[in-house]
Amino acid sequence: MARRGWSRPAQWVEPILAAVTVVALAAGGIAWLAGAPRVADGCWIAGTVVAVVPAVVWVLAALRRGRFGVDLIAVLSLVGTLLVGEYLAGALIAVMLAGGRALEAAAERRASHDLRALLEHAPRFARRRVGSAVDVIALDEVAVNDLLVVGPGEVVPVDGRISGVVAVLDESVLTGEPLQVERGVGEPVRSGVVNAGSAFEIHATATAADSTYAQIVRLAAEAGAENAPVVRLADRYAAWFLPLTLLVAGAAWLAGGSPVRAVAVLVVATPCPLLLAAPVAIVSGLSRASRRGVVIRSGGALENLGHATTLVMDKTGTLTMGCPVVIDVAAAPGRDALEILRVAASVDQMSPHVLAEAIVTAARARGLPLSLPTEVVEEPGRGVTATLDGRRVHVGKLSHDTATAEWARAVVNRALLDGAAIAWVCADGRPTGAVLLRDPLRRHAPRTLRRLREAGLNRLVMLTGDRAEPAREVAVVLGLDEVYAEQSPADKVAAVRTERERAVTVMVGDGVNDAPALAAATVGVAMGARGATASSEAAGIVLTTDRLERLADAMDIARWSRRIAVQSAVVGMVLSLAAMAVAAIGWLPPAVGALVQEGIDVAVILNALRALRGNPDIEVDLPASTEQMLRRFDAEHDELRDAVDLLRDAADQLAAAPDQSALEAISRAHAVLTERIIPHEQAEETQLYPALAHPLGTTEATAPMSRTHAEIQRLSDRIGAHLALAQSSGTIGADQLDDLLACLYGLHALLRLHFLQEEESYFTLAEDEPGERKPDGRDALADKLSR
Repeated sequence: MARRGWSRPAQWVEPILAAVTVVALAAGGIAWLAGAPRVADGCWIAGTVVAVVPAVVWVLAALRRGRFGVDLIAVLSLVGTLLVGEYLAGALIAVMLAGGRALEAAAERRASHDLRALLEHAPRFARRRVGSAVDVIALDEVAVNDLLVVGPGEVVPVDGRISGVVAVLDESVLTGEPLQVERGVGEPVRSGVVNAGSAFEIHATATAADSTYAQIVRLAAEAGAENAPVVRLADRYAAWFLPLTLLVAGAAWLAGGSPVRAVAVLVVATPCPLLLAAPVAIVSGLSRASRRGVVIRSGGALENLGHATTLVMDKTGTLTMGCPVVIDVAAAPGRDALEILRVAASVDQMSPHVLAEAIVTAARARGLPLSLPTEVVEEPGRGVTATLDGRRVHVGKLSHDTATAEWARAVVNRALLDGAAIAWVCADGRPTGAVLLRDPLRRHAPRTLRRLREAGLNRLVMLTGDRAEPAREVAVVLGLDEVYAEQSPADKVAAVRTERERAVTVMVGDGVNDAPALAAATVGVAMGARGATASSEAAGIVLTTDRLERLADAMDIARWSRRIAVQSAVVGMVLSLAAMAVAAIGWLPPAVGALVQEGIDVAVILNALRALRGNPDIEVDLPASTEQMLRRFDAEHDELRDAVDLLRDAADQLAAAPDQSALEAISRAHAVLTERIIPHEQAEETQLYPALAHPLGTTEATAPMSRTHAEIQRLSDRIGAHLALAQSSGTIGADQLDDLLACLYGLHALLRLHFLQEEESYFTLAEDEPGERKPDGRDALADKLSR
């Protein structure tokens, strides 16, 4: 019975039909009360006939689509009431049928509102600036590198990079987050977001057809519940429900000797909640998913996601950020790290390579003035060479093994330990510095995978083309069940097919090489925020934002929607069958039966609409004040990362030589502990943790962190005691050395772990967008370069 779309004139058919049948029923009731039974019967007959005509049309339309359902019962009951003279019952059935259709249509319009809003929000023009002239052009005319102006309140037309001034953006259409965000000069911005501040300019990095929002719109246009397995299940139930209804009606006629009982049975069996509740619940789930930044192509994908038990994931771009970030800059003795980064970015700004883009982004984030290189030559796989400030500068791999200096060997060792890539910076053939880059783990990944396990996924598998060592490191951190490293696209497809043979399998990927595996899975999920066209087109579900936890949201929504759909359909069927039994023995006249069935239909539709709200048992409702507090402490973590590293630096100096320099380093580290870190931890203990107790449901959720706070305080006090002894004697005693080293290294490791635990467990509850905050490594880098 659920309609999948409507034109403007057609959308008024159900409301008008409902109004006419209600007027006919009411007019007949007034006439009957006024003592004019013939007029009353005439009004009720008219209302019944008015409903019969569209009901026949709906049945014929369903038969043309190959559906044989219970709409036929509605036609039989309407005709039956006319034949046996139960005109009031016919009028009530007419109101029930027309009202149910109108209510269903209104529910579907409400449930699909967000999907339609996504389409209506699509930008249609752009303002291109050439010199001092600004012209309005069609979106299709935008070319890469065009300078576009985005006015206040306007939609960003294509993907690009901010130019000139900082932009204030409303990204809620894509991310579902209501808070505005700021994007600095040089930062990427996606089409579809709204300018919430003053006018700014962007350099287009994609055409309209290749931009993020255009691809999301294409996906959203395909979203619907046409092929939902729950709906097909309803059709299969209807295939036996119809003959059962006719059998019960025939038995009631034979047993009672009156066709009235048969009509009463037909009345209470019309129309079946099977075809009413399931589509409404599924479309409601699609709507809720769209508001959470998840585009689901069909109800089939939603239903399959709802009972999946295996999750297969790509690593790069799915579990990790998918783009490298600068984690450190090493300089040769006598060189400045800030200058090394500036030189590297100046040369790399002419390269489209992903590592070059990361270096340029890091330099622009520091506000470094880049120079324009000349005679630029890029060798694939080797790097970029250019003339800069009178010198020939190379950024990339070394042409031969020249990393023989002690500082260079230290860089190579650091890169091996951290799994980082090295971009060497050479001037006139001699290495002068190096930039270390790494693809960091997504901050939400650990918490998201825990949520997915709680949602019913009992097997988590990672597929990656990366080497085994970094793959295993990620798997250990996330607690995965299986890891397949060094996988080709064909290997990934084979692995996914193997998993699919065992259980309903979800595959999550990002990038063109994941597209075959996504298509091979029961449900393919694409991380489509950056417009990975091939993977998005092969997937049944697309996450329109880079927030990995949206996958857990989609799983929760899928299970809740499927549960509501099945619950509504089963309850409606049971109630209808019970009413049929009562009607068959003659205890339920047709008129009363019509009212009963009307109540059943309204109840199941209202229950199905619960899928719009989501499962209240898993929703974490944070007060605005608590969210602000989380963001404040999160920002303090970013500021304190470099301060925490002072503990390790002091320990390194102490291990090298327990001299006056080491004592001064310990003194600086202790000052940072007492003046910045300990007050931060105390504020978390007294302000943040009590505020989280109610949203998380218990104070026990933060109890382990409180114990860590106590250990941080204990180690800090112990370092302070050692420091006081050393200062009183003027030197660090040999008996202090081992314990002091243990305290410094131990507290450094404890603080870093504590920060990660808080960020993954608590701060992610309020985080806006991973792209908005800096991945691990950039904060320490910024502080290091500013020293």
